[in-house]
Amino acid sequence: MNTDTPAAADILRQAAELYDGRIVFASSFGAEDQVLTHMIAGLGLDIPISTLDTGRLFPETYDLWAQTERTYGIRITPFMPDTAEAEKLVLEKGINLFRHSIDERHDCCRVRKLRPLTRMLSGKSAWICGLRSAQSITRRAIRPMERDETNGLVKISPLADWSEEDVWDYIRAWNVPYNPLHDRGYPSIGCACCTRAVKRTEDVRAGRWWWEPSEHRECGLHRRPRQ
Repeated sequence: MNTDTPAAADILRQAAELYDGRIVFASSFGAEDQVLTHMIAGLGLDIPISTLDTGRLFPETYDLWAQTERTYGIRITPFMPDTAEAEKLVLEKGINLFRHSIDERHDCCRVRKLRPLTRMLSGKSAWICGLRSAQSITRRAIRPMERDETNGLVKISPLADWSEEDVWDYIRAWNVPYNPLHDRGYPSIGCACCTRAVKRTEDVRAGRWWWEPSEHRECGLHRRPRQ
């Protein structure tokens, strides 16, 4: 196992101390996020957990949300799209606008994800994510702690150096609840309308916005400035 598990826990402890009261963990209930939730709860860290509810998640994701709260005795704060803004978007561009073009898909992500994320991060100095550098070509340069210029705060990715095997070894060792879609060929899970199962030979994020070129398969939550 390449990853030193205590190192991720140490990063979380340091983050909780350094950004006390000014930090949030943004979970999408992916396998990596479930590992971090388990660590945060097990370490008793005062790090609030929030999520972006786009209104188009898989039923299995909502079930995992409820299961996670029961398992760890916590409440996860939801951030949802502005109702009027979402209604206007659908009325003007259609319910499946994300299929029309990359620009219109970005419009959908902007309303359902980016604007709610802005509210989630308001007043915060740092946020925690379950990103790994091995997940896709858009994430290879991720470091455990870096400046997030897009959102104007520090982004902390305790699992940046973990492999997929590391994640699943941890989940099995600690009986961490996870989305059953992972067992059906969904390594990366987002909105139900924009996610498909992948083949063993495909990139772990190949099932996200699969009709687009691989270099565009991000929603903007983790956009990195051009160098």
